Amino acid sequence: MKIAQTALRDQVHHLAEEAFHLKLISGYGDGQHSNEYQIVWNGKPRHLPLERARTVLSNLIDRTNGRSD
Repeated sequence: MKIAQTALRDQVHHLAEEAFHLKLISGYGDGQHSNEYQIVWNGKPRHLPLERARTVLSNLIDRTNGRSD
């Protein structure tokens, strides 16, 4: 499980970097707890579970790229 969580965190970090460079979020980083990630979005820091952070970031990027599955 530790390996799966590390892979998920790496994936979230990659998505956050992409969203940051697309100016969709204004900041990102590890959350206070090991299963959280912090995203600064619309001027508000949000501490999200890793799964939720992946979903939010993927949706933001997809909308920017014109995809809305």
